[in-house]
Amino acid sequence: MKVFTPGQVSDMSQGNKYEAVMVASSYARKLNELPKEGGKEWKKKYTTRALEDLAGGEIEYTVVDKRGGE
Repeated sequence: MKVFTPGQVSDMSQGNKYEAVMVASSYARKLNELPKEGGKEWKKKYTTRALEDLAGGEIEYTVVDKRGGE
């Protein structure tokens, strides 16, 4: 099992570790929804893969304010 420290996670998201975890968890849910190719399973957990992809800069995201804006 790979471990990500709070410092590593905050580096992934411009110093905001909570935002990084939210992005990674959303991405992991998307990975889980992908169809399995011929019954082939991922070798890593979805959350680990999501954090690695986020750390590697492979995930692009934007923060959207859902409060409605005034």
